[in-house]
Amino acid sequence: MPQLPAPAYPAEVLTRLEADAKEVIARYPGSRSALLPLLHLVQSEEGYVSRTGMAFCADQLGLTTAEVTAVATFYTMYRRRPSGEYQVGVCTNTLCAVMGGDAIFDRLKDHLGVGNDETTEDGKVTLEHIECNAACDFAPVVMVNWEFFDNQTPESATRLVDDLIAGRTVEPTRGAPLCTYKETARILAGFPDERPGAVEASGGAGEASLVGLRLARGEGAPHARVVGQRGETPRDAQPEKGAEHLSSHDAPQQTSASDPEHPAGPAAEEGE
Repeated sequence: MPQLPAPAYPAEVLTRLEADAKEVIARYPGSRSALLPLLHLVQSEEGYVSRTGMAFCADQLGLTTAEVTAVATFYTMYRRRPSGEYQVGVCTNTLCAVMGGDAIFDRLKDHLGVGNDETTEDGKVTLEHIECNAACDFAPVVMVNWEFFDNQTPESATRLVDDLIAGRTVEPTRGAPLCTYKETARILAGFPDERPGAVEASGGAGEASLVGLRLARGEGAPHARVVGQRGETPRDAQPEKGAEHLSSHDAPQQTSASDPEHPAGPAAEEGE
């Protein structure tokens, strides 16, 4: 059956969101570019991107609701139904998985009594597995409202969600202090985090991430291999005369389409 038109926001909410939207749209030379932060803005109001929120974005930007829906359904950071106060994401991509991410996810599903992308009955925690938290050197990693909790175990992750449900203070391994999902969405919309000391606490890369960078620079290990700048030969790896050292920096390489002397032939059987 066709859906009825989305209900409107209450007048006081609409007035506040319109003022915020005006500020967001003013950041961009073309208003259409403001769609992503506007979706975060409406998500900060209801905890997810509702039909009302999508209609609001469409009205503000002169788009159709179909155009807004296409974007809201593409990016996984936009929730499509009500979710918990804390979004707990367990990385189950390759490295985190083999380091224990799968075990953490299975433990939390059993402990919380929910499946993937489901919320506890008290509305506190939504659990989901995510493909990569971009923190492989701290695997296995759990994120709560996009803040890092590194080097987790099934036991530590269970304590973490118990503390969240009980309302106890939890501190991310690194980064800003934890806030609610709605507050996180507003920050992602581009509004400042006004909590005292929160911005300063955000910091930079963790120590494990910096170790590889220092080694690449040759710091701390006198005979460490050093990765040179593009077009530069590493100090400890002078190539033999005539040798080729190809990398992605050397692209484009010769292909059958661009190298008539070496056209692609029929596929060989395995082992040939």
